[in-house]
Amino acid sequence: MAQAKADIALIGLAVMGQNLILNMDSKGFVVCAYNRTVAKVEEFLKNEAKGTKIIGATSLEDMVAKLKKPRKVMLLVKAGSAVDEFVRKLVPLLDKGDIIIDGGNSQYIDTQRWCKELASSGVLYVGMGVSGGEDGARYGPSLMPGGHAAAWPHVKPIFQAICAKANNEPCCDWVGEDGAGHFVKMVHNGIEYGDMQLICEAYNLMKDVLGMEQGEMAEVFEEWNKGELDSFLIEISRDILKFKDSDGKYLLPKICDTAGQKGTGKWTGIAALEYGVPVTLIGEAVFARCLSALKDERVKASKVLPGSTTKFSGDKKQFLEHLRKALYASKLISYAQGFMLLREAAKSNQWNLNYGSIALMWRGGCIIRSAFLGNIKDAFTKNPQLTNLLLDPYFCERISGSQQSLRQVVAQTALVGVPAPAFSAALAFYDGYRSAVLPANMLQAQRDYFGAHTYELITKPGEFVHTNWTGHGGNVSASTYNN
Repeated sequence: MAQAKADIALIGLAVMGQNLILNMDSKGFVVCAYNRTVAKVEEFLKNEAKGTKIIGATSLEDMVAKLKKPRKVMLLVKAGSAVDEFVRKLVPLLDKGDIIIDGGNSQYIDTQRWCKELASSGVLYVGMGVSGGEDGARYGPSLMPGGHAAAWPHVKPIFQAICAKANNEPCCDWVGEDGAGHFVKMVHNGIEYGDMQLICEAYNLMKDVLGMEQGEMAEVFEEWNKGELDSFLIEISRDILKFKDSDGKYLLPKICDTAGQKGTGKWTGIAALEYGVPVTLIGEAVFARCLSALKDERVKASKVLPGSTTKFSGDKKQFLEHLRKALYASKLISYAQGFMLLREAAKSNQWNLNYGSIALMWRGGCIIRSAFLGNIKDAFTKNPQLTNLLLDPYFCERISGSQQSLRQVVAQTALVGVPAPAFSAALAFYDGYRSAVLPANMLQAQRDYFGAHTYELITKPGEFVHTNWTGHGGNVSASTYNN
């Protein structure tokens, strides 16, 4: 029997898997690599892993035999059926107290299911969100583990060693029970969708409204990245704008304007609807990708549907400053919506989420890392019961100083006919959230009129009544419901 010497095993030798293994090896851990196609293990050991302490396995049984107890097996395979298949094969080979870690982009409900199913076997299950792409996996990702809490002391030394660091603090901490880790990663990806769409809209406004040349746009992004918009996505957008193809011309205009998606933004939107949280900006970002996919229809429509005849005639420098502030305000609203969803899901699933810790986990190694995540951490440290980021004194002051610029940008996009769904959604949410009175009284009256769904009077809170609006309807009401 092979000597048990590996600290952890990792299944799945695609780029992310290989890079995480190399990362663990560089931090002094012995890793056992395994892949469904065993030839890939040999190939990895001969090439990328040459000269390291990494060992390979020829089967799941061989892999398990090479692991120190409690055995720790990490999966980096396609979410869904592939994860299920490996977990079912692994459980009979493992003992009570051994740990399975799913590091893929799994749906949080799948992680909840496995935590429940494995409880009786004593095998511990961790669902861990991993962010940072290939580079992050190799040199320090953001890691968001959740699941069976008993597993955390055993995996903590490895994951906190390999993760990114922000101010010397690890961008990895225990998130919470069952599917909490994967839910937090899903919301992270939703915020990422929102951030990316907002930057795309800012770029589009510079191009189509201000008529700016790409090099000039790159300079603006460069400048923005030195201030409160400092972030990974602003940084890479600057680099993309600067990049020239082999023919010496900018590459960006040559790229087809149809965006793909893997589904995590969509899952965030679905979860928001299920939990009844108005995550409108992320929803618009997902729909913007769907609209971009209708390329042929859009080309036809552009030839027959009229647009605005108004041209921008304002001060270019002033509008760019409005755009910078609008981007900051909208990003803040996107994060506020994301944390609203986390809070509601935590309440429904009895997760004890540490929101300040989550903000810290996102400060390094991940796609949405940005300067103001430190301020978000401070906000939740000062007030762990904070209901909305916009109500924190620091962010309330920032949004107050930016909201007028957001109005200028959204108004200008409407006048000149350039689509800006994420900016528009940010402003609509802001104005809705700060409204003491909304027109939902009319909505409740309509529902009661056609469906006898009842309404609540301001003077009699908690009491639901029905009105016979036409004089010939009945006085019997339907069951009261609010959603």
